Amino acid sequence: MPEINIKAADGGSFMAYVAKPKATPAPVIVVIQEIFGVNEVMRDICNDLASDGFITICPDLFWRQEPGIQITDQSEAEWARAFELFNGFDVEKGVSDLVETIKAARSIDGSNGKVGTMGFCLGGKMAYLMATRSDADCNVSYYGVGIQDLLGESAKIKNPLLMHIAALDKFVPKEAQEKILAGLKDHPQVEAHAYPGVDHAFARIGGEHYNKEAATLAHQRTAAFLKNNLS
Repeated sequence: MPEINIKAADGGSFMAYVAKPKATPAPVIVVIQEIFGVNEVMRDICNDLASDGFITICPDLFWRQEPGIQITDQSEAEWARAFELFNGFDVEKGVSDLVETIKAARSIDGSNGKVGTMGFCLGGKMAYLMATRSDADCNVSYYGVGIQDLLGESAKIKNPLLMHIAALDKFVPKEAQEKILAGLKDHPQVEAHAYPGVDHAFARIGGEHYNKEAATLAHQRTAAFLKNNLS
């Protein structure tokens, strides 16, 4: 499995999965994990993006708790462990690790110097924070959790942010969705889409709530967004 090690700002280092396209130089996308670690789902997303012409890097954000976590959404025990990791996750240190990943991405072999982020679930929240706290050239947030509590940072968004919101998201209640959409609707750098009738993780292939129609539409919007901002 192709990996690199990235130095953390406060000491130590962490693994990141890497997938590369056939042709370089190319833009880099930092893929930000769900609560299940850098598992097969995340690696498949990286590989698909690489086949579309992007270098991809998916860092292990849970390394401070347990390096190399790779679990699924297929059992109660794995869900329990995932939420344990989520609840123990230090967001501030995660932001720092992602900033270091973006730095590494700009100089990785084959990079054209442009870097975007794309995150799912927990990663969707972190992609929003990359929009407010990093110099990433663009950011994509899929069903990010807790963003309604971070709207005070929206004035710091300088580069384009694309958001995909599941209308029936059990982890982002309707009131939270309304707050997010109202708080960001006039921001010139934010494009937000709500997908009716779908639940959290509607784009996770093989997941309980996977919805092909919504996932395809979100993918099309994401592809156009990345082409416009990273090519």
